[in-house]
Amino acid sequence: MKQLIFLILFVGIQAFSYAQKTLEVVRAFPQQAFPEMVKAGNYSGITHIRGNQYAVVSDKSPLAGFYLFNIDIDSITGEITNVKMDSLLTSGEPNRDEEGIAYCPKSNTVFVSGESDQKIIEYNLDGSLTGRELNVPQFFSTARKNLGFEALTYNAETHCFWTSTEGPLPKDGEIATSTRRTENRIRIQAFDETLQPIGQYAYLMDKPIAKESAINSRTGVSAMIALDDGRLIVLEREFCFVEGYFGSWINEKLYVVNPLKEKKINSTIALSDTSPYLQKTLLYEWKTDISLLSYDLANYEGMCLGPKLRDGSQVIILVADSQDQYMGLLKDWLKVLVVR
Repeated sequence: MKQLIFLILFVGIQAFSYAQKTLEVVRAFPQQAFPEMVKAGNYSGITHIRGNQYAVVSDKSPLAGFYLFNIDIDSITGEITNVKMDSLLTSGEPNRDEEGIAYCPKSNTVFVSGESDQKIIEYNLDGSLTGRELNVPQFFSTARKNLGFEALTYNAETHCFWTSTEGPLPKDGEIATSTRRTENRIRIQAFDETLQPIGQYAYLMDKPIAKESAINSRTGVSAMIALDDGRLIVLEREFCFVEGYFGSWINEKLYVVNPLKEKKINSTIALSDTSPYLQKTLLYEWKTDISLLSYDLANYEGMCLGPKLRDGSQVIILVADSQDQYMGLLKDWLKVLVVR
């Protein structure tokens, strides 16, 4: 029976791959903040539940859990018209530096990744724990501090969870910086809906663009979206801080990859220049900064699909981590892209 179920899923996923079309951004709205409705936070992940309801995690919330947001979106343009935030839904456990969140419609639960313990655990929608978690391969426990599980997504059509660490595992190489102009080698891990690992793929990030004068520069994968046809949208982020903060910037890139057309990798073999990295196509790129005239610096860490619009296009919603609106300079930004 298990073999039959796997065969059905495999054939179905293959059918999705043949129907794939080129994805493009047809509208990109300026980022928006709703300070009267959204309290200062460290919002690091978002997932769509149903209607205008979303679940959002903060990597520095007082306890482990998530917030429910109501995000109203214009059904014609895709622009955000209003946001409402509810109180924290929590299990009462300590925060695990929670970075990613994914809703699973079949179980009506959310899964949350923790960067401090490298676990991805399941919550009921009231914030209580179910006792289940993804069976994460043991070697991910070697992830560097603050460079562990960041991205998390689930797709109900392909029945797959996807995650990755923000930076390379120690055995896969050093961290790319402004002075170490290498390319981060990232492992993207897939799980089936029985919560078991089913495949791993190699992803190669772009080299940093920051100048060597940057006092703090780092690149990493901060979010992913799993599409119905098996493709993934991957968010690459590079931040560059300079002394005094003015002149600091964050550059973000969205790439589309198709694991179904690529080779899986062996988890026991270190990634190298000759590893079979996923072929990636640039979907969108943007940059925010902080200067005497601009305070739009936005560290986007969460991303999910929103509703489909009347013309059939699809909304992507991104949330930024403001570090509790650091020094009054940063905001809890939301950004919408419309793709077709």
